[in-house]
Amino acid sequence: MWKNLLSKKRYYSPSKIEEDSNQEYYRSSFHKDYDRLIFSNSFRRLSKKTQVHPLSKNDHVHNRLTHSLEVASVGRSLGLKAGEFLKNGYDDTINPYDVAYIIQTACLAHDIGNPPFGHAGEEVIKEWFAKNAQENFLKELTEKEREDFQNIDGNAQSFRIVSQLENNLFSGGMHLTFSTLGTLIKYPYASDHCKSIGKSKFNYFQSEKEFFKILFEELGLTKGDGSFRRHPLSYLMEASDDICYGLLDLQDAFELNIITFEDMKKTFNLICGEKITQETYDDTHYKDIQKVSKLVAISMNHLAMHTMEVFEKNYDAIMGESQPKDLIDKFTNEQLKAGIKEAKELGSRKIFNEKRKIELELGAYNIIETLLDNLIRATYELYIKENETKLSFRNKRALELMGNDKPEKSSNLYMMYQRVVDYIVGMTDNHAKHVANQLNGMGS
Repeated sequence: MWKNLLSKKRYYSPSKIEEDSNQEYYRSSFHKDYDRLIFSNSFRRLSKKTQVHPLSKNDHVHNRLTHSLEVASVGRSLGLKAGEFLKNGYDDTINPYDVAYIIQTACLAHDIGNPPFGHAGEEVIKEWFAKNAQENFLKELTEKEREDFQNIDGNAQSFRIVSQLENNLFSGGMHLTFSTLGTLIKYPYASDHCKSIGKSKFNYFQSEKEFFKILFEELGLTKGDGSFRRHPLSYLMEASDDICYGLLDLQDAFELNIITFEDMKKTFNLICGEKITQETYDDTHYKDIQKVSKLVAISMNHLAMHTMEVFEKNYDAIMGESQPKDLIDKFTNEQLKAGIKEAKELGSRKIFNEKRKIELELGAYNIIETLLDNLIRATYELYIKENETKLSFRNKRALELMGNDKPEKSSNLYMMYQRVVDYIVGMTDNHAKHVANQLNGMGS
């Protein structure tokens, strides 16, 4: 089983799937995956993308890049522990460092498909496609194609970027190993599944459907009914993200004076214990932000250690047909479970409804709506006209703003629209604002 789950195969085309055999002792197949992610343009652009607070002028606040690096750090530690557990209990050929690299790289990639302005940007795209569903330029799409756009999820876009777009366009993307790609997947289903679960969580578009099937068959994760099981290591990737964002969002909010020490005290009391929390609060040798950083670090360690306990305890279920929802849902330490819940509730109460954040997200709404209004309509005209020379002046110029990323004229309207969404999702916050200003005639 683990031979398949730790597959070194890479996808180049439907007729070319090969196991990576070109390894040196200092650079394994999974190490190469990590390098390809770190050196990619899509990953580098995360430094100018919102994590929680759009266009923040405070350099200490997390962006998507710093968040991803911190998640990867937690993931690497969990991976080493998981590797030792698997080697000692199930397969002595497993190298714990391979497992660590796989999870670390999946953590680096987990947010690479998020649009500018964070989840607010995602919501705008979904709403725009839902609002315009009856317009002529969307009516030609199939229901499943429309659902891809109306439920757009950064998880599915992340998979599309690493497996299709980055480096080798529509020829395997980054050529990551199957094990790393599988570990990246939290929701192994398509957008039409969103209706049954009542929320927009899925991991592949119709355009990646065939490759997704190949990937999960190779990993041995296909069920008898044709649906898919999660890769066991994806649970540790997901937990690393949950541990980080639940706590680091609070740290950012404290840095921005949105919440106070007292606001966070209940969370720290539950996770770190009242004694450690009070001692840290009372320590006059540290500045307040240093005290918060220390308690966040202690909290993350406690949560990571318990996560591994839960992974080991639920190993059989994770490897089986009826897999658990996630590891934090299975926490047996009620204090830690309550601490994570309190952190998330504090975020909902005081952070996500903070006035300045709302103002900036409304601005983000207008920016992304402007981009979609102009670029989707221009793309539709390209689709129905004989060639590019027949386009209206405005639409031709709008598409030229996209440079090499503009869609090619095709008989497949869905794929043409996908290239527009690829372009918008790939933008940094600042670039999205710049292009929207250009389209509105406000550019310099």
